[in-house]
Amino acid sequence: MKKVKTGIPGLDEILHGGIPERNVVLLSGGPGTGKTIFSQQFLWNGLQAGEPGIYVALEEHPVQVRQNMEQFGWDVKPFEEKGIFALVDAFTAGVGKSKEYEKYIVQDLTDVREFIDVLRQAISDIGAKRVVVDSVTTLYINKPAMARSTILQLKRVLAGTGCTSIFVSQISVGETGFGGPGVEHGVDGIIRLDLDEIDGELYRSLIVWKMRGTSHSMRRHPFDITSNGIFVHSDKILKNTGVEKLQGGE
Repeated sequence: MKKVKTGIPGLDEILHGGIPERNVVLLSGGPGTGKTIFSQQFLWNGLQAGEPGIYVALEEHPVQVRQNMEQFGWDVKPFEEKGIFALVDAFTAGVGKSKEYEKYIVQDLTDVREFIDVLRQAISDIGAKRVVVDSVTTLYINKPAMARSTILQLKRVLAGTGCTSIFVSQISVGETGFGGPGVEHGVDGIIRLDLDEIDGELYRSLIVWKMRGTSHSMRRHPFDITSNGIFVHSDKILKNTGVEKLQGGE
């Protein structure tokens, strides 16, 4: 099975080579855990490898998304001009200047069918290989009973077009699930990001809960957010006593 390298330092080691192609991965975490940075880094590294990508903005203005990415040195504008990166505006509904500047706009933010049609068009136009939906929670937050069917509809389109995708999922602080009833059963993989207080200090960590099509580390690994993005310590694990270095690797 072909694997898609995330390019995030340390993560591909944990995934034993990367994310299996066409997989839909739920990236779950609470506020401040680094979900958006993680997903944008995944897209940026794809662009560096010549893989067209799409970022679906459901919770931030597209202008803000570009500015935030630029802070890490990830300037996507040249890639948009070349037609290998697209930003789907599912935030503004075309209000303000967005209708002048954005090519892909979801007008009715409550209409999942329209959302999928706009996304499918963007995928077709640029030949996308990587897609991020940030956050998928927004699509069903008012209709939690629709969560699983919404995920499956999206998955059908994305896997069918050959995309490897990340669905950002929001959870509240202290929540043990992954965000939305039944959502975890509709995806191929789950990576959970956490921010835990241990002995008066905050630690960031991630754990690969499941990943269809590949073996992976079953440990909780600490990670840092640097000026270049996320760096995962694949040689360390986080315990309730703090960080420990692995002996002899995985």
